[in-house]
Amino acid sequence: MANILITGGTGLVGKRLTAFLIKKKHTIRVLSRNPSSKNEYKWDVPNNYIDEGALHNLDYIIHLAGAGIADKRWTAERKKVIIDSRVATANLLFSKIKTLKIPLKGFISASGSNYYGAKTTDTIYTETDNAGNDFLGKVCLQWENAAYQFNDLKIPVTLLRTGIVLSKKGGALQKMKTPIISPLGSGKQYLSWIHLDDLCNLYIHAIEQNMTGVFNAVAPNFQTSKSFSKILAKSIKRPYLPIAVPEFLLKLVFGELAVILLEGSRLSSKKITATSFQFEFKTASEAFTNLFQK
Repeated sequence: MANILITGGTGLVGKRLTAFLIKKKHTIRVLSRNPSSKNEYKWDVPNNYIDEGALHNLDYIIHLAGAGIADKRWTAERKKVIIDSRVATANLLFSKIKTLKIPLKGFISASGSNYYGAKTTDTIYTETDNAGNDFLGKVCLQWENAAYQFNDLKIPVTLLRTGIVLSKKGGALQKMKTPIISPLGSGKQYLSWIHLDDLCNLYIHAIEQNMTGVFNAVAPNFQTSKSFSKILAKSIKRPYLPIAVPEFLLKLVFGELAVILLEGSRLSSKKITATSFQFEFKTASEAFTNLFQK
């Protein structure tokens, strides 16, 4: 059993992961701007404040904090929020751990599958490929570099480049469950995805197996927007319309962030499976059956 601090603990992944870790008998602490329970501790990033009680006898930090990529249009102000919510938070954690000389066993951080850039190519990206040169690629690179600071303190770092998280409640999948299901744009762009429970188990696996380095946190099953939409429509018994939502309309509604709807790459999960991690939901059909038909 370990003492684990989670940032972003009140979010979609954080809540589920907390429940999984507690079931494993770990002691969980959560950083919150407005603590409301005994396991929550206050932090105030703009004022460089963390309640030091959250750091006492700490073993691991799981860094999930980050403003939603697709929650709002990408204005200059919103882009800054997206970056700071990931990078400034990691910098504050590093500063406090360094100052207090806390010998963490590991710093485990989320990253994004868009590390490689929001683009559709024939490439199947592995963890050794370079970061993309677009906004999201640069965000992920800064995010990961902030995490790598912990290596300077001899603290092992693990990074999970996470695809679209499939969950029954909340997340991107709820926005896809429209009355009529259609692909987006060309329909040929890939969706890198992972079931919420597999992602939570992967974080636990990273701790229990002492995983270090960077991993693509995506299921091994590749889907395009077109094939994914067909499977989703069948799973939730809603009509599928093969006529795609046009690119110009998505750009009109979402602005620059439409790129994450219109472009997408395949990511390899071979490095994860080589660690003996077993996906419970390897295919989209299995994931949807679990989420909607149980």
